[in-house]
Amino acid sequence: MSYKVKLQSFEGPFDLLVYLIENAEMSIYDIEISKITSQYLDYIKAMKEMDVVVSTEFMVLASSLIEIKSKMILPRMSESGENITEEDPRSELVARLIEYKKYKKAAEILRGQEEFASGIFQKPQEDISEFLQQPDEYLSLDLKQFAGAFNAFIQRKHRIEAVRRHYTRIEREKLSVESRMRHIVNSVKGRLSRMFSFRELIINKKDRYDVVITFISLLEMAKERIIKVEQKSTYGDIKVCAGDRIDEGEIKYEQ
Repeated sequence: MSYKVKLQSFEGPFDLLVYLIENAEMSIYDIEISKITSQYLDYIKAMKEMDVVVSTEFMVLASSLIEIKSKMILPRMSESGENITEEDPRSELVARLIEYKKYKKAAEILRGQEEFASGIFQKPQEDISEFLQQPDEYLSLDLKQFAGAFNAFIQRKHRIEAVRRHYTRIEREKLSVESRMRHIVNSVKGRLSRMFSFRELIINKKDRYDVVITFISLLEMAKERIIKVEQKSTYGDIKVCAGDRIDEGEIKYEQ
């Protein structure tokens, strides 16, 4: 049976031999030495026919395969004509193939790590000799200078906290307006048949903030026609009743 060789590039004779064994789906521990030797020699022949330079290593392994093949075909005989039981002629070859596969696997791992590392760019180390030659300026400060720096830090911290409190107050006010608008809707819905005083909507009449929030909520709802308001004279009492849209939509305050 002829073997068609697909000429490929191999790193060495053992690379070719492993390829032939795996391609033939053989166990590395039970190589069909006659078949593999024929395929190996066919490949060497193809290389020569294509004017590919065949290294000495390929020829040495070819000789070893032929020797192993001959030992398996022609067992040794003693002087008395009895067969001499010897170690499997393939044992040394199998051991070398296993070792080769281990090194090849390790080489593939290292090659992968090298390719990965090639995509990582490191920043060159900066020259810090200038800072090493001069002591840290803060180490030369006296107690008064340290106290000044600390006070500046505290003042800055207070300014930042003031800004945070301002934004927190705005958010709390927004939530309070929406909550008060819901309170007003519930109050108006309970008195659909009549108008009533704005003062009745104020929860805590002694709290100025409560009065302002209620008034802002009232103006917003009047603008959206959720309620109707009426004031017959300047500074007079404000009367409130249900508007055209008292039952529409979700109560939401947009600043």
